[in-house]
Formats: sequence, structure tokens, C-alpha cells
Amino acid sequence: MSAPAPALRSRDEQAAGPDRLIRSVLTAHGRGPRTEEFVPWLAERTRTHRYRVERIPFADLDSWSFAPGTGNLVHRSGRFFTVEGIHVTHPENPVPEWRQPIINQPEVGILGILAKEFDGVLHFLMQAKMEPGNPNLVQLSPTVQATRSNYTKVHRGADVKYLEYFLNVPPERVIADVLQSEHGSWFLRKANRNMLVEAAGEVPLEDGFCWLTLGQIGGLLRLDNVVNMDARTVLACAPVQPAETGALHSDLGLLSWITAERARHDRRVRSVPLAEVTNWVRGDWSIDHVPEGYFRVMAVAVEAAGREVAQWTQPLIEPLGLGVTAFVTRRFGGVPHLLVRALPEGGLMETLELAPTVQCVPDNYRHLAPAQRPRFLDLVLGADEKQIRYEAVHSEEGGRFYHAQSRYLFVEADESQAPTEPPAGFCWITPGQLNALVRHSRYVNVQARSLLACLNTAAVTL
Repeated sequence: MSAPAPALRSRDEQAAGPDRLIRSVLTAHGRGPRTEEFVPWLAERTRTHRYRVERIPFADLDSWSFAPGTGNLVHRSGRFFTVEGIHVTHPENPVPEWRQPIINQPEVGILGILAKEFDGVLHFLMQAKMEPGNPNLVQLSPTVQATRSNYTKVHRGADVKYLEYFLNVPPERVIADVLQSEHGSWFLRKANRNMLVEAAGEVPLEDGFCWLTLGQIGGLLRLDNVVNMDARTVLACAPVQPAETGALHSDLGLLSWITAERARHDRRVRSVPLAEVTNWVRGDWSIDHVPEGYFRVMAVAVEAAGREVAQWTQPLIEPLGLGVTAFVTRRFGGVPHLLVRALPEGGLMETLELAPTVQCVPDNYRHLAPAQRPRFLDLVLGADEKQIRYEAVHSEEGGRFYHAQSRYLFVEADESQAPTEPPAGFCWITPGQLNALVRHSRYVNVQARSLLACLNTAAVTL
């Protein structure tokens, strides 16, 4: 079933809504550690806890096994997630048909950030959290980052701290609450509940947590691998961006374009057993694609003092190569616009969602002819310093992906590089329109939300 078309924010609603959030964006120093003190604080968290991640063969996985018959990689409890296969047919794609492993995790988790006002400024409760796939292990995460299996304690571990603030929330305390998709190339129809909730009364400060303003978080988003993906997607949902006048396309025209793009793609996806995923070979230590690469499925053993469970083993997806994720930007009539792409992905519930202008691992396209490479990739890779408005390396979800990193960029272009009438599948929209769409499910993908978080926190201004 298709998602209902959202009603984008009215001008009156937009004028009144984001004032307190904007005040937080403009506050560079708050109740918690100063921005320049935060990275040493995060490093100290890593030094003072016992963290270890070690690659292991599949045979050493505890409670995980390849199911007889299907070959799917499953957990003994039947919970958490499975690694299985999909068969995708998409005639409009440069590769019109393929099979691949994918993570199937049907349960909806909670990604929640708690807000509280101190001295007239909203602060946000962030956590220094270890994830086995993070290249630097500990990054800044939401207050609560938990799958349903985690917070219902299938693992028989400790309680998830602050979970009670995100269950049965009074509507007047909600800043944002929306189901958002996860990575459409590696997750099958996965969604998490993204929540921003304002606390009433005193909130105890637990070890490993700190209060930061949106301005402080924006400063940290300028650094590599500090703010994790789960925090970025929640921050993207904050209703910060104003509804600009002078957008190239009306809100109704934008929704009509998205609907038309979804209708024109004949993308079909069916689940298949992992044992039937052709061109992938299972070895003792990994499942690999032959011959191009793309990613592999591997396994790790983890020790993590301070987590709900202190040690465990699990599979992870390991991409091969550094990604490039970029919005090309221009001004029209003085109004900033972003060039979005209507990007179909095999694991999305809808056919497609809005993605950044460029979203790929360049190495994955080395075997294709230049005309089949992603549009605008050469523009982004060849941009000079004056064109690059923002650049940082951010890692993806560290609980399921191992060292998955991408260069996130905003690149300014001109008419000759990115025309006013873009190619099919691309459209110019304003940051306010993108922020409005994020308030609704299945319109904006997780990579675009990461870049929107940079705008919402003023890590970059256009």
C-alpha cells in the first residue's frame, strides 16, 4: 500500500513552530560540555571502557546459524534479524536484474532524543554509545537507540535507559514522531520510530550522557565520525527549516512529481532464500559477491562494557569502498535549493524515496561505461574548494554495518553544471520543503536525512 500524500506545512504553522529550536541552533555553549571539550570527553569514554571487536568465522557465532534448506543466517530466538536474499528486477536501472543478501529486521525500533529547556534554551540529551561497526567504536547517539528485541530484553540484558520517556508520550510533549526508513540497499522494508520528545520535570543525568544544544551538535557534525547515523536521522525530523517563498515548485507540484516518479518505475522485489542468491559465494569467514565486490556479510565477536549486554556475537554487512553522498545546491531568486533524486532501492517499502543528488560507492561503477555512471558524480568528485560548502566523513548504522563510511557533501553548482531543468528523476526543492516531507513516512531516505540534519543544526548554511 502506498503512503498517503502528506499535507506540507502551512505558512502560519511554519512561522510559529521552530522558534525555540532555532534559539537552540544559535546557542554555541550550553549546560553540558563545551563543544571543544566534547571530543576529549568522547575519547575518554572509549579509553575507560573495555571495548573489543574481533572478526570471527561463521562457525564461531553464538546462537546464530545458517538455516537448513534456505541457508538464511538466523538467530536461535527467532528475533533480532535475519540475513536472507532478495531478487530485484528493475528494467530502468543500468543493471536491470540482480540478487543480493539483505537484512530482514521487521520489528520497529525506537530512535529517540529527549529535549529539556535550560536557561530558556532547548538542550538535547545525547549518549556516548559503542557500536561494533563504528570505525572509532564510540559516537554520539540518541538518548534511546534500541530495537524492539533490545528494549523487550530478548537478550536478557539490562534495561534501556530513558526508555520510559518515549513510551505513551503525551501529545503536547512531542516535537517530532515519525516512522522513517533505513538503508534501502541493505535493509528489507526496515523502519524505525524517530522521536523528539520534550521532558517535563527533572531528568536524572546518567553516566555516559550529556546535554547539548543544536548549535553544539551542529559544530560536532563538522567533524568526521562523531555524530552517529541514528542521531542524524532524528535531528533531521526537527521542524527547523522555514517554508520559503520563491520555491521553483509548489508543494502540490512537488508531491505530484514524486507520485509520477513512483508510478513510472517498474521495480519488483521478491524474497528468496540466501542459498539461492546467485553470484554470491559463502566461505568460512564471509559471503562475497563475485566478481565486482559491493559488500560482504561477515561476523564479529564483541565485548562492550556499559552496554545492555556485555558480550555477544553477530553478523554485519561490510561495504567495500568509501561512499559519496552529496547534495548539489543552487540559488534561484536568492532562495537556496537542493537537487534531489528520486532513487529506487531494492529494500524500500515504497518504490523510491528522495535521495541526495549523488549517493553511491564510486568503486561499484568502475566496470560500467561512463554514460552509466551516476549523474552528477563527476561534478561532485571534481568540485573545487570554492564549490564545497560542507564536507565530512560520517559512518552509517554501526549496529548492522561494519566500517560503512561516506563523504557527505554540499556542492554549489551553476547552470552549466546543474541546469534549472534537470534530467529525469531529479528535481530542485528548498530545504523547507525537504524538512516538511521528513515529517511524514517514506518520502526522504536516510542519506538525505543525514544531510538535512547538517542544515537543521547549522553545521552548514546555504
